Amino acid sequence: MSPLISIIIPYYKKKKFFKKTIKSVLKQTHKNFEIILIYDDIDKTELPFVKLTLRKIKNVKIIINKKNLGAGYSRNIGIKKSKSRLISFLDSDDTWHKDKLKKQIKFMKINKVDFSYTDYSIIDKNEKKIKIIRAPKIITYRNLLFSCDIGLSTVMINSRLLKKEKFPNLKTKEDYLLWIKLSKKKIKMLGINETLTSWRETNNSLSSSITQKLKDAFLVYSHHLKFNFLKSLILVFLLSINSLIKKYL
Repeated sequence: MSPLISIIIPYYKKKKFFKKTIKSVLKQTHKNFEIILIYDDIDKTELPFVKLTLRKIKNVKIIINKKNLGAGYSRNIGIKKSKSRLISFLDSDDTWHKDKLKKQIKFMKINKVDFSYTDYSIIDKNEKKIKIIRAPKIITYRNLLFSCDIGLSTVMINSRLLKKEKFPNLKTKEDYLLWIKLSKKKIKMLGINETLTSWRETNNSLSSSITQKLKDAFLVYSHHLKFNFLKSLILVFLLSINSLIKKYL
């Protein structure tokens, strides 16, 4: 029997793209999944729309946060509600290739790994493809310190890895820090060199705020990883340079 996959989706003001995100889930060739949506907005204006979009899906849970907790903490709530051994994360404005789940499950089974990720394309609000980001075949703790090469919406992970390590309280870089912590434990992380995810770049997203990203990157190194000020500053600089190279070259 094909394994159940828990798809965890935090939602915050993504009405414009949400239907496309859900459509990409419903088109999956692997059909044994549950959707766990965490509505993370104190403004409930878009909640009826979300419920309407998900109304025909049998295996779905909608969790409504009492206050805005952020994407990381919302995913943690979804992880707790998950019933499956395998978890996939999907942001509410990203989309998947129809074979994403099927190919990733097969890849992880063949390679006997608990963490995988894929190539992904960067698209704009009009679906125009900006660039394809290639996934390194293997990522280590040292690699991650200098460059974040794992797209959140490409990840499939064994839920047992998330029993002790959770998404931290950061506005951005919360996924980056979690990957670093897992890699430090020598978790084998393998990439699939096939574009199975589209990541949407929007001007009003937190991830588009350069100041916030720099601030959170420094917190990752200085506060969470306990590096000294100078080392943290150097790593923020290198992370930023590698991010620019990856995006524009």
